[in-house]
Amino acid sequence: MRKRQQDTPAFRAEAVKWVLEHGLPQGEAAKRRAISKGTLANWVMATKGKAGTAAPGARSAAELDAEDAWGRKELAEVRMARDI
Repeated sequence: MRKRQQDTPAFRAEAVKWVLEHGLPQGEAAKRRAISKGTLANWVMATKGKAGTAAPGARSAAELDAEDAWGRKELAEVRMARDI
């Protein structure tokens, strides 16, 4: 996988700054930066977690909810395909 040019430390810092300092919702900041909301959420958590509060590999409730929704959708599609 090729690393995108915009994923530089400065690019990440600016996107996180929009969320943490300016109060822009993660979804809006991600859209403005043309990145996924999950990626931005990871960057924000990593920035917040530098104080050592986040456990390694820990994911936010929003990320877990998104993964759960994706899994439910995928399961429904597979069941529909199977029943055809």
